[in-house]
Amino acid sequence: MKKSVFLGTLAVASVAASLATAGTLDDVQASGELKCGVSTGLAGFSSADANGEWKGFDVAICRAVAAAVLGDGSKVKFVPLANKIRFTALASGEIDMLARNTTWTFTRDVDLKLEFAGVNYYDGQGFMVPKALGISSAKELDGATVCIQTGTTSELNLSDYFRSNNIEYDPVPIENNAEAQAQYLAGACDVFTTDASALAATRAAFDNPDDHVVLSEIISKEPLGPLVRHGDNQWGDIVRWTLNALISAEELGITSANVETSGMEAGSVPEVNRLLGTSKSFGPMLGLDLKWAARAIAVSGNYGEIFEQNIGESTPIGIPRGLNAQWTNGGLIFSPPFR
Repeated sequence: MKKSVFLGTLAVASVAASLATAGTLDDVQASGELKCGVSTGLAGFSSADANGEWKGFDVAICRAVAAAVLGDGSKVKFVPLANKIRFTALASGEIDMLARNTTWTFTRDVDLKLEFAGVNYYDGQGFMVPKALGISSAKELDGATVCIQTGTTSELNLSDYFRSNNIEYDPVPIENNAEAQAQYLAGACDVFTTDASALAATRAAFDNPDDHVVLSEIISKEPLGPLVRHGDNQWGDIVRWTLNALISAEELGITSANVETSGMEAGSVPEVNRLLGTSKSFGPMLGLDLKWAARAIAVSGNYGEIFEQNIGESTPIGIPRGLNAQWTNGGLIFSPPFR
């Protein structure tokens, strides 16, 4: 098993290295579409509706990049990917970027030769159990059967947490969130563990969500974000600064409704003008035009609009901003300056 994992890692790294000099921007512009890897279906983050239209928090990041690069946020081919193949799909060039609730870790960044473009959601791993079990703490789960997605950081965190607390458990391996939901509701496992955001999304989709509780323990740090291949610095900069543009837009009060007029008035904030291309030529530094950021913001709104529309407290998922509030409101979300 260790040998096959090692060889698999080498294969991903080798493919990524061979594509390091590829001009992804040129490829995307030549094809007229952005190929974006997403989950196989996670409500609020990336899922297709009955008409095949993809929506969600991660989906909005893909559309913003497409708008910046192609001038149209609808020019995205969404590629649903299972956990086990998401990195190979990116390294091989099957997709141009991955926006799939993926945790930034040392090995994924360094060993797999993939580059995270930033953090779009600060998360942590939690546990969901049926309320009828009367469990209030994860430390009461000794002997429980646990549904866990293979090929994830959650699988490793679970092992570490139970071992360090001298708790026994029986893992029930599952491939994706849909299978986890089905197995959990069928009683095949007592507990489902994954990122707390995914637990909230899964619980919201139940017929009787109040029959289930997400425990208070958070056992890990899970900084989630979009990623690209190592080596193509121009493309990495485009994805990184598109995300930063959405974050800065919220801080600066630029929304999908006022992006066309922001920066026009006398005495407007200098950083607004720099961001929107009315006083500084940042776009050409990326190989884009002056209005790249304005288009990215116009598609689905700024970071806060995207959050509230897809996973915020007014949605069935009901996630408060918490750590994902702007730094000015006590959260961890901020962009490096546009200067």
